[in-house]
Amino acid sequence: MTDNLALSDVLLIIERMPQNLDETTQNDAGNAPLPCAAAAAPVGNSAVSIPGGDRAHLRGLADRARDYVEAASSANTRLAYASDWKHFSGWCRRQGLAVQPPDPQIVGLYITACATGQATVAPNAVSTIERRLSSLSWNYTQLGQVLDRKDRHIATVMAGIRNTHAKPPRQKEALLPEDLLAMLETFDRGSLRGIRDRAMLLLGFAGGLRRSEIVGLDGGEGQSEDGRGWIEILDKGMVLNIRGKTGWREVEIGRGSTDATCPVVAVETWLKLARIAHGPLFRRVTGQGKGVGADRLNDKQVARLVKTAALAAGVRGDLSEDARGGLFAGHSLRAGLASSAEVDERYVQKQLGHVSAEMTRRYQRRRDRFRVNLTKAAGL
Repeated sequence: MTDNLALSDVLLIIERMPQNLDETTQNDAGNAPLPCAAAAAPVGNSAVSIPGGDRAHLRGLADRARDYVEAASSANTRLAYASDWKHFSGWCRRQGLAVQPPDPQIVGLYITACATGQATVAPNAVSTIERRLSSLSWNYTQLGQVLDRKDRHIATVMAGIRNTHAKPPRQKEALLPEDLLAMLETFDRGSLRGIRDRAMLLLGFAGGLRRSEIVGLDGGEGQSEDGRGWIEILDKGMVLNIRGKTGWREVEIGRGSTDATCPVVAVETWLKLARIAHGPLFRRVTGQGKGVGADRLNDKQVARLVKTAALAAGVRGDLSEDARGGLFAGHSLRAGLASSAEVDERYVQKQLGHVSAEMTRRYQRRRDRFRVNLTKAAGL
């Protein structure tokens, strides 16, 4: 069993098919199972192996099917699933336990080891253990097997782990407009990097975008294979067409009250000075700040940018630098818009792409804090 299962091998059935009629007859007569190479072969970016003969014509379909499998989940999700499967497989090997078929008792022991620190350097958080369970279910499904998470050996143990170790969710600090303006002042307005970073923060804040959505934008429709959306600049603002977690959505970003704080002007300035006419919108600045590369930035660079700029601007200066360092990330921009926009809740919900209003209210934590004082309302 490999430790490197990364995503579905949709060609499992093809791999199991007999290569000719004689093979079919032989297997039927001897009642012997057909070989299953796909169940043990690592998948991911490796090429799909299609046997010769009558099945050679399926090679093109196989390659295209793998492309669709890649597109079914984000790169970060695939990496997490691969890492979790490798961790589980390694733990089973060290304990002398079988990875296949899925055994709820073994999985129950595994999540217990994760919770107590016996499978990791330190005990895993409850959210990490839940993600590991999801990863195991997904990986077993790709092998044509089912892990029953409702089995008492898993469900009861997991309930106990939640009751014992669960902590309040840690949410990133929302950046308010005054915080954002202070962060923009830390950038060099005369450099390409400073111009790019201003555009990224203003666009991310005004659009309520996830960090992956910021770096996934192209200058126009169909300009790259890895793009997750594109921009359209109009007289009154900018429209973003984004493929996010909940599907495609359209995000409107109006022009700001001044050019200095306008996300549309910031993006226009970046496109002009960086001489970007096609492809990824935000790219690495090269050549000692004098040129721009061809490849798009990754989403982790957005998180680092937000954190670095917030620290440089002295946001939440009442806290120590170590404490402040863990407060800010890419999500701080998204939460900042929700906490700052004094408009009907439905407009914020639409902008953020939330299915439920309850999720939007979680983002509006700073705006609504102590807005209603029930203590005084009760007469105290």
